[in-house]
Amino acid sequence: MKIQKKPPRPFIVYYLIVIGIVLLMNTLLPTLWQEKITQVDYGTFMRLIENGSVKKVEAQDKQIGFIATDDNGKDAIFVTGRMEDPDLANRLYQANVTEFSQVIPQETSPILGLLLSWVLPLVFFIVLGRILSGKVLNKMGGMGNAMTFGKSNAKIYVEAQTGITFKDVAGQDEAKEALKEIVDYLHSPQKYKAIGAKVPKGALLVGPPGTGKTLLAKAVAGESKVPFFSISGSEFVEMFVGMGAARVRDLFKQAQAKAPCIVFIDEIDTIGKSRTAGGFSGNDEREQTLNQLLTEMDGFEADKGVVILAATNRPETLDKALLRPGRFDRRIPVELPDLAGREAILRVHAKKVNLGEDIDFNVIARATSGASGADLANIINEAALRAVRMGRKAITQNDLEESVEVVIAGYQRKNAVISMKDKLTIAYHEIGHALVAAKQENSAPVHKITIVPRTSGALGYTMQVDETEKVLLTKEQALDKITTFMGGRAAEELIFSTITSGAANDIEQATKIARTMVTRYGMSDTFGMMALETVNNPYLSSDTTLLVSGETASKIDEEVLSIIKTCYNRALEILKENKDKLHELAKYLLEKETLTGEEFMAAIA
Repeated sequence: MKIQKKPPRPFIVYYLIVIGIVLLMNTLLPTLWQEKITQVDYGTFMRLIENGSVKKVEAQDKQIGFIATDDNGKDAIFVTGRMEDPDLANRLYQANVTEFSQVIPQETSPILGLLLSWVLPLVFFIVLGRILSGKVLNKMGGMGNAMTFGKSNAKIYVEAQTGITFKDVAGQDEAKEALKEIVDYLHSPQKYKAIGAKVPKGALLVGPPGTGKTLLAKAVAGESKVPFFSISGSEFVEMFVGMGAARVRDLFKQAQAKAPCIVFIDEIDTIGKSRTAGGFSGNDEREQTLNQLLTEMDGFEADKGVVILAATNRPETLDKALLRPGRFDRRIPVELPDLAGREAILRVHAKKVNLGEDIDFNVIARATSGASGADLANIINEAALRAVRMGRKAITQNDLEESVEVVIAGYQRKNAVISMKDKLTIAYHEIGHALVAAKQENSAPVHKITIVPRTSGALGYTMQVDETEKVLLTKEQALDKITTFMGGRAAEELIFSTITSGAANDIEQATKIARTMVTRYGMSDTFGMMALETVNNPYLSSDTTLLVSGETASKIDEEVLSIIKTCYNRALEILKENKDKLHELAKYLLEKETLTGEEFMAAIA
């Protein structure tokens, strides 16, 4: 059952409570602090005067206070009501009461009365209201942040306090080359002004997540030694309409005050989405923020020394007005690193850890095709953690290779209980992959075969590593890849005359390659070089959209199925021709659980 929270009480309730407490204190405290006073009638007062008990009298407007001796012989304070008695002074004089007087009213200063009556209570309630409203807003979910009207939340790093330079960025030589021009301008703008050249107002860093876009922006600030403003696009968007635009104005105002400087807006697609992409209204907060950003980028000259850097992995959603020359003049791709780039990135991150001898980063770089800089940094960290678990003080080559497998397939499930029958099936399945790959000309060499289960759900896997970086994929290589994926299922059917669920991932990967061959690569005899689908977002996912009719889509499915069946039959033929080796290697793998590529090739030879 969902418990509904009570709505917060209005401020008037708190005000009334405080006023009640003040009035109660005003009533009780004087009573507690004053000495004990006995109230008597006027006749008693006259009797005490005649008896000579009264020692001191003080007459006020409405009452008379006096000190007299009580029945116990002690002096006490008495008070009685005042009456019209012209002979009171004579009586007191005749009774030898020498101390008697009338209190002279003291006039209060008008200014002091105004302060005490109006100003002081008003100040008290204003302060109290501020305190109570702040607490209530915090309880309502931190809405107090929305009250910072128009103030920018940008983090400011002054004089290269980022501590990052281009030496800390590897694998992005082209991007660094494009940004060095901006750094040079910030260092010596005179030589550019002399020839009439203008530095780009803005540079847009575009690429997949983890490739180092934010790192490059900080490196530019570190190299330039100028103030660096860093803010995320989501920080401009607030609950109140117009606050995002106000924050944009405040950010550029601060930047122009500290020029020359660099303003970096991360994830700019949050506020820079196309105004025709749908989901926007005329008063939408994001649209107002974008309009203000466009205005501010037009409002300063390039020679002011304010350079705008922005990063995104969704460039196709950005508004065209934001990308036109004069705003973001330069688009800098920050792509996934190639083989040399991956090796350089590994060496940069390896400087922070203790390395053993005979470390070959080239092997790790070849095994991590398609990895980003963040992935490679994670691999180095996983290797260091493994070295600590093993009780070593330095990272070995084995730690690095195992960390690659941890990132790809997860940790080893050493306590997993698998029956001997299932282990035998897995062994034949993995040897089927490796044997098919080894008997084809266009397949990558086998690097490792294992039947040790992993936390990702893999019960075993065959790792292939290319000797060199391949930029293009030929039709023969694509077909050999599919045939290799089919090798596991073909081995199961050939040896056990049955099939298992172990080929689920193989089928998924093979189908993806076959469909891409038909729809995007033009490697189909039926459709030829006809574009049948498009990639929605090349940097975030491989999701595609078909550009064809339902009838053509059906023919695409038939073509994909034909390619997969052909490759499966080819894998089956290869295994039939090498059935003895299949039995021998499967038995060998079952005993050792893991085979290196060298051991596998030696067994085949």
